[in-house]
Amino acid sequence: MAEKPRSEHIGQRKAEHLEICTDPDSYAVETGSTMLDDVQLIHRSLPELNADDVDTSSEFLGSRVALPCFISSMTGGSAEAFKANKDLARVAQEARIPVGMGSIRILFRNPDVIDHFQLKALAPDVPVFANIGGAQLRDRDNRTLLELLRRLEVDAVTVHLNPGQELSQPEGDRDFRGVLAGIARLCEECTVPVIVKETGFGIGPDEAGALIDAGAHYVDVAGSGGTNWMTVEGYRLSEPARRVTDEFAGWGLPTAALLAASRSLHGRILASGGLRTGMDVVKSVVLGAVSAGLALPFIRAVTEGGVEDGLALVERIRSVVRTAMVLTGSRTVADLRSVPYTTSPDLDRFVAALTRLDRV
Repeated sequence: MAEKPRSEHIGQRKAEHLEICTDPDSYAVETGSTMLDDVQLIHRSLPELNADDVDTSSEFLGSRVALPCFISSMTGGSAEAFKANKDLARVAQEARIPVGMGSIRILFRNPDVIDHFQLKALAPDVPVFANIGGAQLRDRDNRTLLELLRRLEVDAVTVHLNPGQELSQPEGDRDFRGVLAGIARLCEECTVPVIVKETGFGIGPDEAGALIDAGAHYVDVAGSGGTNWMTVEGYRLSEPARRVTDEFAGWGLPTAALLAASRSLHGRILASGGLRTGMDVVKSVVLGAVSAGLALPFIRAVTEGGVEDGLALVERIRSVVRTAMVLTGSRTVADLRSVPYTTSPDLDRFVAALTRLDRV
């Protein structure tokens, strides 16, 4: 039997990823801890605010959006992902929050599926960003990518770093040399802002600083505590190979520790990685994030209940953010960034270790 084209393999893999991530009863993919529970905000019993005057909006990629929150990049390239991405774009447009799409790598081999990624028509009034792997930037010039970004009419492009996931795929990349140089070249040539993110194991402050020096507009720390993509890939492997990925269930740097350790990069850091609730968004902003991204909660919401469930999730996040702002005396998101908080000794130790690393 003839081997399937590589683009078909990619589409099948994306469909498997979506099935695994949206079926928590069959697949346990969330591991580790964000350590956001180790952060406690200081309550104000006299906030001296009218809740109706609280403004949860913020600036992101040149747009005024309703919340310091975005739908993080998740998946693309399969029929199931096509429907989910359209629903996510509709949620983003109605809720007035930014939205990312899954990796567009498949378009280099199968441009016929470009309509899977043309979300801007569905979300014209909010930032939409494309997504490509860092390893894909090293070995090719950027002309094809830049043309795809133009056709997709995106407001930014996210470069994802996922060496752990790639090493867990039999068909994945093995050579990660030259990725930083490839990112720097893209930043120099790209006409839209470049965001760099991890996929759940985290970017430390030293690496975040290097990426910003290379030209990244934002760095999304994307720490541990949420979807473990080595675990996801493990469900696609034979039992002996899965035992290897199982040993990385606790791998990664917690999101809260990364945010706290990256405060010197104020205004350039985004948060994702295990964020599940409105309170996670609030704490991420307090710790210095410009905006906070959620992926798995949104993909599960639209898979189970379409746009309606996605909007219900946004409304729950909005309600928590607004309430927390009142209870901390914060009329604006800018005020929220300066509220006092306490951290646990465990988190302090982690932050201290990351801060020492940043000085090496």
